[in-house]
Amino acid sequence: MVVPVYCFLVVVLARAQAFQPDDKDLRTGFLQLQEIMVTFAEDMKTLKLEMEDMRKTVMTAEGRLTGNDIDDLPRDKRQISCEDGHVALTEQTETSSCTAGLRGPPGRDGRDGSPGRDGAPGRDGAAGRDGQPGPQGPIGPRGDIGPEGPPGEKGETGADGNGGSSVYIRWGRTTCPNDTDTSLVYDGIAGGTLYSHSGGGANYVCLPKDPEWGVFTDGNQGGSYMQGAEYEMNAGNSPFPMFPGTSLDDHDVPCAVCHVASRGSKLMIPARLSCPSGWTREYKGYLMTEHHTYHRTEFVCMDGEPETRPGGDVNSEGALFYPVEANCGSLPCPKYVQGRELTCVVCTK
Repeated sequence: MVVPVYCFLVVVLARAQAFQPDDKDLRTGFLQLQEIMVTFAEDMKTLKLEMEDMRKTVMTAEGRLTGNDIDDLPRDKRQISCEDGHVALTEQTETSSCTAGLRGPPGRDGRDGSPGRDGAPGRDGAAGRDGQPGPQGPIGPRGDIGPEGPPGEKGETGADGNGGSSVYIRWGRTTCPNDTDTSLVYDGIAGGTLYSHSGGGANYVCLPKDPEWGVFTDGNQGGSYMQGAEYEMNAGNSPFPMFPGTSLDDHDVPCAVCHVASRGSKLMIPARLSCPSGWTREYKGYLMTEHHTYHRTEFVCMDGEPETRPGGDVNSEGALFYPVEANCGSLPCPKYVQGRELTCVVCTK
C-alpha cells in the first residue's frame, strides 16, 4: 500500500517542476506546495522502513524467521529478548525496546479489584416473621352438604323436667279446678250427633259460646248436623245427689276446656274416683254416654257436681248423656255389680 502512494507523489512532483507559472504569487504558492510534497515523500519513506521492521518483528515473535531472515535485518538494528518473553528490534545504541512489544491475549480476572468469576450460590437465609393478616375476602358460595357423620356418644341424662302441659275437657262444669294448677281455656256447650242419626260424629265436643263464621250458606242442605247435648234421667236413676230422681232430666250440658301447665300427660280412668300414685286428680264424677239402643258415641267422665245451662231445660233431644251401668257377664261380678252406675276420674302427671 505504501509503494504505490509514493510513486504517485513522485509523478505529481515531477509535473509540478515542469509547470512554470508567470504569476509571482502563484509561483510562491507553488514553491510552498512543492516543499510540503517533498516533506511528505520523506515521511512516507520513513514509514515504509518502520513497516518493514514491524513485519519482521512479528515474524520473529511467531518463530517464523530463519537464519537468513535475521541476517537480512538492517545493520543499525539488533534483536533482543524481553523479560516478558517476546522478541523486539532496537538500535545498537539503545539499551532496550521491550516496551514496544505486541499486546497478548486478555488474562484472567486479577485480584486488583476487577470483577471476579461468579461464586457458588449462598445458603438460604433465616425465615422472616409472619406478616400482618390481610383484609377478609368475600364470602364464597355455599358448598354441597357433606355426608352424614357417625352418631356421637350418648350424653348424660338430664334433670327431670316439669313434664310439659296437657289439656282436658271437664264435662258438666263451666270452670276448672283451682287446686290443681289449671287454667280455663274457655267454657262452652256440650254437643254431638242426634241420638237417632246413624251417621255423623261419634264423639262429644265442647262448643264455644261465641262461634266465628267463614263462608256459609244459610238453611239446611241435608248434610251432617251438630246438636246440643242434654242430660237424660227419665229412668230416675240419677247418681248426682243435688239432682235426685229426674230433676236433671232434659237440661243442657255445659263444659269447660282446662289447661294444665306443669303436667304433660292426662288420663280418664272409668270405675275409679282416685288417681294412681304420682298422678294429680283433676276432677271425679260418673261415666256417661248415649243410650244403648241409639247410635254409638263415646264414654266421657261427667263431673260429680254438674251444672246446667241457664234456660236450657226444654226437651229438645239432640245428643244425649245417659249414666253407664255395669252389666255382668263378660264384665266380672263381683268386684263389679250388676246395674250399678260407674264412676270415673280424670288424672294428670
